[in-house]
Amino acid sequence: MSAKFKLDMKKRPRRLRKGESVLGLCQETHVSPSDLILPVFVKEGSGADEIESMPGVFRHSEDSLLKLCEKALSKGVRAIAPFPLVDASLKNERADESFNPKSTANMAIKSVKKRFPEITVFADIALDPYTSHGHDGVLDNTGTWLINDETVEILCKMALSAAEAGADFVAPSDMMDGRIGAIRSHLDANGLEETGIMAYSAKYASALYGPFRDAIGSAPKGGPKKYLDKRGYQLNPANAREALREAALDEEEGADILMVKPASFYLDIISKLKSASNLPIAAYQVSGEYSMILAAAQNGWIDLERAKQESLLAIKRAGADIILSYFAV
Repeated sequence: MSAKFKLDMKKRPRRLRKGESVLGLCQETHVSPSDLILPVFVKEGSGADEIESMPGVFRHSEDSLLKLCEKALSKGVRAIAPFPLVDASLKNERADESFNPKSTANMAIKSVKKRFPEITVFADIALDPYTSHGHDGVLDNTGTWLINDETVEILCKMALSAAEAGADFVAPSDMMDGRIGAIRSHLDANGLEETGIMAYSAKYASALYGPFRDAIGSAPKGGPKKYLDKRGYQLNPANAREALREAALDEEEGADILMVKPASFYLDIISKLKSASNLPIAAYQVSGEYSMILAAAQNGWIDLERAKQESLLAIKRAGADIILSYFAV
């Protein structure tokens, strides 16, 4: 082709890709540290233990947790979500430890809020770290179905305990029917009207939770590759309209933030929910998403920095206002 050849074009989109400055000026989606919540694992004792299935992520004792929070603040990340490793001796079928004011989770919340009051703490409200069977509630006599209302009663006690410990938001992740309204009423009746609720509104029965269950010690025998069947309360991955119904109910019952979990496999759900609600939308980039990206990078198959940034941009672009991510710091 002749060097003098010219296309007769008025519109050339590549003009907006000419150099770093123009690329930056025209970038549509941005992820800021202030958009992120850092999930943290907490434990009794001292020091920090790396989680085998989540390289680079640790279970933190109080001292280690405070150092991590200091680092997070220095990076501009101002919110955490603690998840406890509970000693097996404290677990039972009714998760009584879940509302103990001196539980591992509640003591971590108190410690963080005392040292760093500017950090926003989202307390997970679910019973699976505390049940001997690993499910998110009280099982019936068959051992296969959760008793909804009895579970919600315990969740209300747990939410109150976390709020009294200093949590800014409680985050029910159990997917029981009616739990948002019940928790809202219970908090209000106890003078905690200012405590917010981030509802896990569209939590799917995903294959991506294995490393998390390993981290909190709720994985069934066989390790993180084995899964408890939670399809009786978590959403069917094939369903979208069901997620919108759940979110609408949570909003009606008093939720302040709606969440989709996991994130990357459910970008369409994030987008649909963003269009359906005026509430802030959160998305949880879960343990399996983190571990897949990290494993591929460790094998030299992808560039870690670019992949993690691209993954967060995709979640934000889909409509998430808030992202929970182990990459936050």
